[in-house]
Amino acid sequence: MALQRRRHNNYQRIRIRLLIPLISGVAAALLVLFSLLSILAPSPNDTDHLRHFYTSSLNAPPDDAITTPVFRVPRGGGKMDRHVWSSRNSEHFHGCSDAGNKFPKAQVITQPNRYLMIATSGGLNQQRTGITDGVVAARILNATLVIPKLDQKSFWKDSSNFSEIFDVDWFISYLSKDVKIIKQLPRRGGKTLSSYNMRVPRKCNERCYVNRILPVLLKKHAVQLSKFDYRLANRLDTEYQKLRCRVNYHALRFTNPIFSMGEKLVHRMRMRSKHYIALHLRFEPDMLAFSGCDYGGGEKEQKELGTIRRRWKTLHRSNPDRQRRQGKCPLTPEEVGLMLRALGYGSDVHIYVASGEVYGGEETLAPLKALFPNFHSKDTIATKEELEPFSPFSSRMAALDFIVCDESDVFVTNNNGNMAKILAGRRRYFGHKPTIRPNAKKLYRLFLNRNNLTWEVFASSVRTFQKGFMGEPKEVRPGRGGFHENPSTCICEDSVTKVEKISGPRKYGKDNTNRKNVTNNDQDVDDESEWPDMDDDEDQGDEKGMFNETISDYEALNSEDPELEEILSD
Repeated sequence: MALQRRRHNNYQRIRIRLLIPLISGVAAALLVLFSLLSILAPSPNDTDHLRHFYTSSLNAPPDDAITTPVFRVPRGGGKMDRHVWSSRNSEHFHGCSDAGNKFPKAQVITQPNRYLMIATSGGLNQQRTGITDGVVAARILNATLVIPKLDQKSFWKDSSNFSEIFDVDWFISYLSKDVKIIKQLPRRGGKTLSSYNMRVPRKCNERCYVNRILPVLLKKHAVQLSKFDYRLANRLDTEYQKLRCRVNYHALRFTNPIFSMGEKLVHRMRMRSKHYIALHLRFEPDMLAFSGCDYGGGEKEQKELGTIRRRWKTLHRSNPDRQRRQGKCPLTPEEVGLMLRALGYGSDVHIYVASGEVYGGEETLAPLKALFPNFHSKDTIATKEELEPFSPFSSRMAALDFIVCDESDVFVTNNNGNMAKILAGRRRYFGHKPTIRPNAKKLYRLFLNRNNLTWEVFASSVRTFQKGFMGEPKEVRPGRGGFHENPSTCICEDSVTKVEKISGPRKYGKDNTNRKNVTNNDQDVDDESEWPDMDDDEDQGDEKGMFNETISDYEALNSEDPELEEILSD
């Protein structure tokens, strides 16, 4: 019996010795597995709601929806109470910028020996505002305007001159009744007349030009105004505002090579679909670094964007959460896509993207492409050979994007730089074509909490928040925002439409529809807060709100950070 007990104990000890290595092996394997999981799992972060959570379009389910861990995005977009390709009542509004009978012809008011030169600055669209305002400045001074000089020394490093971007002969001819324009200063005594260089204050009004510039012009006869951007007041006499519109919307016409190539790109988009959306994405590294926002890229993103920010000493460290709460962060490509789908644009819609280098490349664009597989740019719809004459010149490439965006059925801007402002104003002037500006301040919380929402609730909230941000008539009161963005003086309304609003829904025959300038007192107070009221006495650079307000706060950096302004302006 004792022998059996000893044998049993020996057997148990042998089993334990054999099991110990096995248990150790299993424990080690589990330890390795947990280590791998801890490495691969995403770290908890306040901006996890910004990370990509879409399945790729290749792995999308075969039914009619793209599935996310939270909700299913219908391929047809959200339900809408409007036509997604046009603005409500837009047929009753039109551009009206003809000079009044009391606006004297240039031949009558132009004084001899007064020559005004303009040296613009920044990218293509910032220079466009300078050219437009330069014509008006010449008219205020009763001076002859010399064809403006384009900025060839800025960050963009574009050597193009005026006649290589714009049709110079058309420019001179179209404005001949308003301002006398010549191609170069005249020669006196065998020598070209020399000019006196000076700079005019920002937002200088008519009296400012007469008091500051005219005495110098009378003495020197030829004056060049350098760094001419935003050097004219936002509010001017009605006739000067209409002249601004004639310059911007009629006189500034691209050269034939640029226009022809731009129209070719538009035609190729139309061949693919009857309608298309143009998106000015502005998700470049420099833009994101300046915004001071957090886009969910963790330590790697913070390090990369922080390195870029340190190039400018005047950029202080900001609070990313506060920036986003205040609507100063551009939407991510994914968020732009979700917004558009919620507004009723289905997955079959074709999108043309005007953008520089996108931060994060294809990985960043993947969710947008999953939502809108028909994704195009000038590089995908034109050959390298076709773009070769334009590609060495940033302004000419920007002009091609400008044409495609201008001709689009819907234009979406993801920031409020000069291109976005000019196109918004131009599209209002030429029939209020839909122009979508994300209400980033309101959309912020919606994107933050989207994991807790159904698609129906999310889409309905987007549509509510975007009211007043769709480019429809009378969204913005006259005088609100910058004139280039809201050229209210140059937009007229059928008088019969006003009668209908006063009298209620009645049927009218084919009446004489006299046209009158728009007056609007119906603007929603909440929406108005997004559009600063720009007074002549205030410096435009003091206005805040880069992405969801009319005036960009990067404009405040002009005197200290000219390169930064040039990068961000367009």
